[in-house]
Formats: sequence, structure tokens, C-alpha cells
Amino acid sequence: MNTKRALITGITGQDGSYLAELLLSKGYEVHGIIRRSSSFNTERIDPLYKDRHEKGAKITLHHGDLSDPSSLIKILGEAQPDEIYNLAAQSHVRVSFDIPEFTGDVTGIGTLRLLDAMRQVTPKARFYQASSSEMYGLVQEVPQKETTPFYPRSPYAVAKLYSHWITVNYRESYGLHASSGILFNHESPRRGETFVTRKITRAVARIKAGLQEKLFLGNLESKRDWGYAPEYVEAMWRMLQQDKPDDYVVATGETHTVQEFLEVAFARAGLDPQKHVSFDERYLRPAEVDLLIGDASKAKKRLGWEPKVKFKQLAEIMVDADIEQLKKEMEGRHIRN
Repeated sequence: MNTKRALITGITGQDGSYLAELLLSKGYEVHGIIRRSSSFNTERIDPLYKDRHEKGAKITLHHGDLSDPSSLIKILGEAQPDEIYNLAAQSHVRVSFDIPEFTGDVTGIGTLRLLDAMRQVTPKARFYQASSSEMYGLVQEVPQKETTPFYPRSPYAVAKLYSHWITVNYRESYGLHASSGILFNHESPRRGETFVTRKITRAVARIKAGLQEKLFLGNLESKRDWGYAPEYVEAMWRMLQQDKPDDYVVATGETHTVQEFLEVAFARAGLDPQKHVSFDERYLRPAEVDLLIGDASKAKKRLGWEPKVKFKQLAEIMVDADIEQLKKEMEGRHIRN
């Protein structure tokens, strides 16, 4: 039996690292695209890459960029993937207001470049596009499902909407097996440190250790549908195993405020958030998304997918992991000193 090959853009991110683990566990040969830079940013996949000889894992990294179509064509020609997962993006919503043009080029037009390279080089491959619940923005319907009208409220969301519709367009125009997962917020101990959930759990660990006194946050009343990232990459994979491509909402169907996440996280460490949390208007968005809650009934019916880790458990997993990580870092510094 031929080994399946997968190509992941954004392999060094939260979702990319979990997806690479999942695919390797299923016997895939995994290829990932990383940007060439003067410093390494591969912490999340270092264990996979370092253990590839010992465990027989087949993982190969290629230097390329979604802003460089020639690199994409070259990599697709070398890797000849059966499945392509486009997870790369400038994915921070607040930052997208500061660098809107870059966000549009990479998060939006970058998807077009990858789809067109696929059309030319590997048209029989199956394509996954990481769409986002942020596309719903000023929500037109509660809960949000695949047919809910979009109303993006940030440069990031607008770029993601372009990516979503260009994926539909290439599917319908060229017959590509191209699917989009409209993923609602999904978190884990590997979440980027500037995202609000991880910002909270890292601060909890540092406050608990006496290394930090205050945590500054913006809008605590925003409501989000938060799930567990390792479960969400399973949904991505399932989409590409279907005979026909389609678009799916991936969500828990529950919504919680940032304030609720804050309270669960601080309680896990036996701390009182009122003593340590302050408001800072710098973290407010120019246009806010107030309420996100997804209806994943289509994914449950068609893909057999549903979430298992719920809100409270998710927050506690993240707090425990950050406390443990900080403990190891402090022990390491003590040993070196």
C-alpha cells in the first residue's frame, strides 16, 4: 500500500503541529512549509523532527512562503502531496488592524497562490482551507452554521473570507477536491502567547510563582465558542477523507465570555482575578465581535465528529501545562546558575 503524503502550511503553529502528529500516527509522510529566517521557530514540532529517525517518522520541512508563488510550485512538485492543509496565516485579529496589507496578502491572496499552484502541479490532491468563525463577525444568526451570512469585522476576517470564497471558486471552477473548515476558537497549551486564552494561563502561572503581579486585558464580555485544538485537527483530516468536498462548521455549541475563562483559570491555581486583573483599552479592537457560537451538527452527521473536551476542562488543561512549563524553566535556570 502506498504511503499517503500530506503538505502542511503553517506546520510550526498550534494546529500545524497537532495535525502533523495526527498524520504521522496514521502512517502519513508529512511535508511542511516553513519561512526562511535568521532564527528558528520550530519549537512545537521539534520533538517530531528530532525523533524522525528513532521512531521512523517521515517528516520533511521545505523553505517557502505563501507570498512567493514560485516556491509553492517548487515544493508541490517535490512533495507531490495527496493532501494539502493550508493553515498558514497572519492569524492575530488585533494585529491585523496594525498590518492590514500584510494580513491581506498572506492570509487572503496567499490561499489563491497555493490553490493555483495546486491546480497546475497536483490537481488530484485534496485541499483543506482553514476558514474562521471570525468571518461571521457582526453575527446575523445565532448559532452560526454553514449557511449563516458572513459579516467580517477585521482585516483578518476579511482576508479569511476571501480565502474561503476563493476555495469555493476553485472547487467549482476547476473541479478541485477543496474543502473549508469554519473553525471556531480552539485552544491548547500550544496556543500562541499573544492570544487571550494563553495570555491568561501564562499570567496565572507567573502570578502563582510570584513572578508577575498584574494582568492587563481588554474586553472581558466578548463571547466565544472555545474548543480543544487536537480534536479540531481530527475534523480537518476527516473532511479530506470524504468522497465529495464541502464546507463544515467545527465548534462546541457552547459560548463563554473572556471573564468566565479568566475565572476558571485563576480558580485552578487558587487565585483571585480581582486582585490581579486590570483593564487596558490598548487591547480593544476598533470593531468588536461580541458573540460567536457554532452549530456543528453537519460535521457530526457527515464526518462523525463531535468535541469531547469542554470549556472548564480546556482552561484547566492550559493552566496546568503553563504552571508545569514555568516550573521546568525555573528549574533549568537554577541548574545553570
